[in-house]
Amino acid sequence: MKKLSIIIPAYNEEKTIIPILEELEKLALDFPLEKELIIIDDHSTDGTAELVNNFINSSPNSAIVYHRQEVNLGKGAALHKGIELAGGDYIIIQDADLEYDPQEYKHLLRPVLSGKADVVYGSRFMGGNPHRILFFWHSIGNKFLTFLSNAFTNLNLTDMETCYKLFRADVLKSLELKEKRFGFEPEVTAKISRIPGIRIYEVGISYYGRTYAEGKKINWKDAMRAMYCIFKYNIFR
Repeated sequence: MKKLSIIIPAYNEEKTIIPILEELEKLALDFPLEKELIIIDDHSTDGTAELVNNFINSSPNSAIVYHRQEVNLGKGAALHKGIELAGGDYIIIQDADLEYDPQEYKHLLRPVLSGKADVVYGSRFMGGNPHRILFFWHSIGNKFLTFLSNAFTNLNLTDMETCYKLFRADVLKSLELKEKRFGFEPEVTAKISRIPGIRIYEVGISYYGRTYAEGKKINWKDAMRAMYCIFKYNIFR
C-alpha cells in the first residue's frame, strides 16, 4: 500500500502541537493510503519536545518519526530534514499550528491519486471554504509575492505562499533545496516549475489564521526574503 508522509515542522508550538498531532493520528484519508508523521522540532525552547515525546509514547501503533534539530536552523531547514526522512510515496507539509485543516487532504490527494497531477497547492484565495478575516496587508503581500513568482515561473497560481503543498515524493526529493528559513515557498515553486512535463494543480482550502498574540511568527522581513528568493531562484539561478 502506498504511503503519505506528513511533515510537521515545529518551533515553540506547545499550545497547538498536541491538538494537531491528535487530529493527524485519527485522520481518515478516504483513500487506500498509509500515513506517517514526520515531526521536526527546530530546537524548541518551550515544552514542545516533552509533549511530542509523551504523545509518541502514548501512540505505539502510529507511524511517527521524531527528529530534534541540534540548534534552531529555521523552517526551511526543518523541511529539508523532513523530506530526507520521509518514506512515503507522497509528501505533504503541515504546520504545527491550527491554521490549516487536515480534513482537506482529500482535496489535494484526489488529483494526484487519479493520475492527473504531480504537485498540488492548496489555495487560501480560491473556492468557497471558510477563511478567517485578519490582516489586509498580509493578504496584499501574499498576492504580490504570488504575482511576482508567477511572472517568472509562468504559472498561474493564486497562493504560492500556502503551507499546504502536496508532492509526489520522487519529485520533491529530486530537488536541491537550499533555503533554511521562510524562503522555502518561492524556492520550491521556482524549481518545480522548471521540471519538464510537471503537472501542477491548485485546489481551494479553508484557512483559520492566527494573530501575533496567538503565536503567528512570520513578519515583513520574511516577505522581503521571499521577494529576494523569487529573484534568486528565477533570474540568478
